[in-house]
Amino acid sequence: MTPKNVCIPRELQLQAAMFRLGNVDEEIHAGYEILQKYHKTVTFFGSARISEDNGYYQKAKELAFQLAKDGYTIITGGGGGIMEAANRGAIEAGGQSIGFNIRLPHEQSLNKYTTDSFAFTHFAPRKIVMTLLADAYVCFPGGFGTMDEICEIITLTQTKKMTPVPIVLFDKKFWHKWDEFVHESILPNKLISDGDEKIYTITEDITEVVDLIKSQQTCCDR
Repeated sequence: MTPKNVCIPRELQLQAAMFRLGNVDEEIHAGYEILQKYHKTVTFFGSARISEDNGYYQKAKELAFQLAKDGYTIITGGGGGIMEAANRGAIEAGGQSIGFNIRLPHEQSLNKYTTDSFAFTHFAPRKIVMTLLADAYVCFPGGFGTMDEICEIITLTQTKKMTPVPIVLFDKKFWHKWDEFVHESILPNKLISDGDEKIYTITEDITEVVDLIKSQQTCCDR
């Protein structure tokens, strides 16, 4: 434990950081080994703080259930809230459910609804694995972590570093202000290109989401 007010030389801080990052490649490889076992996947993002009696929890579970019935493996961050709901929906449908958990100081427990899992030490490789070649991404309401993840996926699509797939922001009421900011501030100031605002879809219609994802798969199978 470093005493307070002790100034650690920057070089030592960098060396310590690099030491901690030494197993990043191993973590990415471990995640890849899991992903390659599954043909069709949908990644869910959303708050870990949402309880089982919350409507978002129930919707996430229902959507994951329907997708799992259609043969999609559900991927989440493996924690509680929306992650638990999506993993649970897949399990209750008799499907496959992956949890890519993260080790934290106040450790985030892996929910009990996964058929495959891996616990990452670092956020960076975890994010790479969770955004690696999914057939779709569904973002339920969440906090800063969810915002980080959705912006990452949209940016990768915008810059053509990722093959375009459905990106769904679930619940119009929650995402309305975010979408308004994109259309009324970012786009008019030419901070993104025309058409970038159409990279994502906002809806709370489960049938619409399932149909959108299945239509993408149909196009890929042609």
